[in-house]
Amino acid sequence: MAYTNGLSTYRETRVKTASQGQLIIMLYDEAVKSLDRGLELLGKNESKKDPGRIENINRSILKAQDIITELTVSLDFEQGEDIAKNLFALYTWFNKELLEANISQDIRRITVIRNMISELRGAWSEIVSRSPAETSHREVNGVNIAG
Repeated sequence: MAYTNGLSTYRETRVKTASQGQLIIMLYDEAVKSLDRGLELLGKNESKKDPGRIENINRSILKAQDIITELTVSLDFEQGEDIAKNLFALYTWFNKELLEANISQDIRRITVIRNMISELRGAWSEIVSRSPAETSHREVNGVNIAG
């Protein structure tokens, strides 16, 4: 119990003290992790259709969609201008594709989105590593990426 509480506290503190760029990277990481989990379960489900596994596949993909939605609503169109508009279009497409891929259990489509999110994560990581260190002590609302 104490280990679980300590880990949870650590994760929560990490999120609350992260810079805006670090939070975006955490969101991308969690989306990739959720899609990887969904893909793993889909792979196991191909030969033997297990209704119980379908719920877990759905949950993993929905979590990724929730994260993408959180990224979408956090876009700043005034400062981001064309980049924000392009990311908005891309995030909207991601969620549409994931919805359709989830319904059809399409591994290929999910893999394409997973890889694109991973590439975006790499780009943000590069941006954050080149930016001056910024920390923010604020309350974070939205998708739970801490646990």
